[in-house]
Amino acid sequence: MSQKITMSLAIAAALSSALAATAVSTSAQAGAKEKCYGVSLKGQNDCAEGAGTTCAATSKVDYQGNAWRLVDQGTCVTTQTPHGPGSLSAIKRPA
Repeated sequence: MSQKITMSLAIAAALSSALAATAVSTSAQAGAKEKCYGVSLKGQNDCAEGAGTTCAATSKVDYQGNAWRLVDQGTCVTTQTPHGPGSLSAIKRPA
């Protein structure tokens, strides 16, 4: 019976370690986001800023310059759109 208890404890410890590692990596990923302007498609933005704008899913055109989407930190300015790369601040585009 001692051998069964030892095996059960070893399995429990392994599962506990795996769950803890998953929790740490998930929380690290959740905190590593940034606002990226001008990269969302029409109606798929996370929010917008400036006069006459509101939040989620309200962008009127693809790649609207003042509408942003949360992306992984460090990827915004390398995200390419038909209008150029994403931006860490609102983009003023001619109407």
